[in-house]
Amino acid sequence: MNSIYDITVKDRKGNPVPLNGYANEVVLIVNTAIKSPNTPQYTELEALYEKYHAQGFAILDFPSNQPTKSCPGTDDMVHQFCKETYHTEFPRFKKVKVNGSDADNLYKYLTEKFPGEITEDFTKFLINKIGKVVARYDATTPMAEIEKRIEEMLG
Repeated sequence: MNSIYDITVKDRKGNPVPLNGYANEVVLIVNTAIKSPNTPQYTELEALYEKYHAQGFAILDFPSNQPTKSCPGTDDMVHQFCKETYHTEFPRFKKVKVNGSDADNLYKYLTEKFPGEITEDFTKFLINKIGKVVARYDATTPMAEIEKRIEEMLG
């Protein structure tokens, strides 16, 4: 694989979504959970999405019960919680595994480019406009630092 554009993921209903639909956008991929100490980051993520979406920025939300088992429930339950509690508008996909041999292909690719097991919810990967992974951030990285990099990439 040369970029994330070579990968197809599943929306929360199980339909295939080729990531090449995000070509020429700056993308932030996040593994999320609804019962994590980091769950309130949805507020900051939604603010980023609202601020930069019209300029070619996307956030892709991949709920996961790994690594902390903090994302119970069905895909629809997770989606409803995020919409009602945090009013999120960015795309949410089917729950995935982010570690191990049965990790989703997207996460295998991401952790190949920035090695290391994902050890916390809300780990973020920043993707440039040509589909290359350019940064990995842990949940404690200040959102202002991530936002600065997004602004630079959007030009």
